[in-house]
Amino acid sequence: MEKTKTFPLRYSAYALSIAGLIVSLPVTLWLGYGYIFPALFAVLTAVGTYDLVQTRHTVSRNYPIMANLRYLFESIGPEIRQYFIQSDTEERPFSREQRAIVYQRAKNVLDKRPFGSQLHMYDEGFEWMNHSMTPTRITESDFRIVIGKSRAKPYSASVFNISAMSFGSLSANAILSLNTGARMGGFYHDTGEGSISRYHRQPGGDLVWEIGSGYFGCRNKDGSFNEEMFKENAALDQVKMIELKLSQGAKPGHGGILPGAKVTPEIAEARGVSVGEDCVSPPSHSAFSNPIEMLEFIDHLRALAGGKPVGFKLAIGHPWEWFGIVKAILETGIKPDFIVVDGGEGGTGAAPLEFINRLGMPMTEALLMVHNTLVATNLREDIAIGAAGKITSAFNIARTLALGADWCNAARGYMFALGCIQGLSCHTGRCPSGVATQDPRRGNKLDVRHKSVRVYNFHKNTLGALQNLLEAAGLRHPSELGPEHVIRRTSKTEVHSYLDLYPFLEPGALLTGEKTGLTVFDKYWPEARPNTFEPPQFIMKLRETKLR
Repeated sequence: MEKTKTFPLRYSAYALSIAGLIVSLPVTLWLGYGYIFPALFAVLTAVGTYDLVQTRHTVSRNYPIMANLRYLFESIGPEIRQYFIQSDTEERPFSREQRAIVYQRAKNVLDKRPFGSQLHMYDEGFEWMNHSMTPTRITESDFRIVIGKSRAKPYSASVFNISAMSFGSLSANAILSLNTGARMGGFYHDTGEGSISRYHRQPGGDLVWEIGSGYFGCRNKDGSFNEEMFKENAALDQVKMIELKLSQGAKPGHGGILPGAKVTPEIAEARGVSVGEDCVSPPSHSAFSNPIEMLEFIDHLRALAGGKPVGFKLAIGHPWEWFGIVKAILETGIKPDFIVVDGGEGGTGAAPLEFINRLGMPMTEALLMVHNTLVATNLREDIAIGAAGKITSAFNIARTLALGADWCNAARGYMFALGCIQGLSCHTGRCPSGVATQDPRRGNKLDVRHKSVRVYNFHKNTLGALQNLLEAAGLRHPSELGPEHVIRRTSKTEVHSYLDLYPFLEPGALLTGEKTGLTVFDKYWPEARPNTFEPPQFIMKLRETKLR
């Protein structure tokens, strides 16, 4: 191919920089002015020269200097879209409207809107609650659910709590603010798998201690479970419940590692590891390997904790694994006091893009599967269900409870209450709001006195909004919410209540041996086994061939 004989315009910025340097330098020397222009052109010339000689970026070699503008705009693209392009109702991952309602309720300022809804009420997927001709009057919005009713130390939990976020992922001041707000409002604060830090303990708010596969706060040097350390932490009066984490919505089936360089003395103290050593969370637990062993471990934890409620958290994946756990409950009679369903839309934990977007069942389907399975095995009244997944408003809480949950947890909602601006830099350590960072120069700027009040306000005002919804619907407590109360548009001309839209199994339906009419139950429930997480034989055979 014949080379072009004209000067490429893509080099024009570089050429102009060189020309500017050649012209401005003698002019400046002659006139005796400052060197600002020669310095500017010299910097641009140096950048352009570097762009031409480097070999990593072809675009920079072809477009010296100008390519750097592309990289600049690309780096601030999320901010440009978030602040100038996206509409108030576009969720990426939370809309401006969703964030604004949290900010306003956290600041205890007016949260009303003028001139009607901005939502498209005739678009497929639009949801609403039906109201009653006979509204009720509720005197108290501090709605609660008792967990572990038959245990020695049952816990009366709020229907809206702080979901799992570890110290190490969040800054010290963020943890202090969350727990102080939880103490003020009488709701619980899940520790996350990073265990109980000094910042969780200092304010004195209720804690749910999450224990992951790394057994942080109750581990031996080799990473195995340590009974004595568990008993010591579980005996704390602040610790109201124990939550065994099987998986999380942000990255189900994925372990994690906190590099040794980030393991500070405070993190090491909380997790029971050595300062400066890599802190590893394996993908799976070492204390058990099948459903029966898992339940025996839960029962052991409950005994060590003196009768405090013990349950587990999971993101639903393979249905036969979940069904195997339920069959193990039926076979052994060992019942967890609660199950927290973490939806695949969870996101406080940094994770690979494929895990964030394409792995794990979303909360609605996961919650329905857990609720239906427990109802159809006559276990539902003995096991409470919590749920988490992009919950920021009273309607989010109401629809989740209507699908079968007893209470809700939120992580990012409470991060917004702390002042998170959705800067999408949680994984970099450069969080602009000082929430998701371990850089003390950033985290220490978060004022605990002010932010803890915002956490308290967000909880209080959100439950106040839930109270208003319940009153308008003619109800007296969130426990009365059912699938008949929430309506979804399925087309321009059709709407259905959750009761008609989603399948709900009858009590004991899975114990009769009869077909339910639902493929996931009819296909996998009979094949699930209580003594293994392994897939059924017909699944194993499918994995051996592409001839299906």
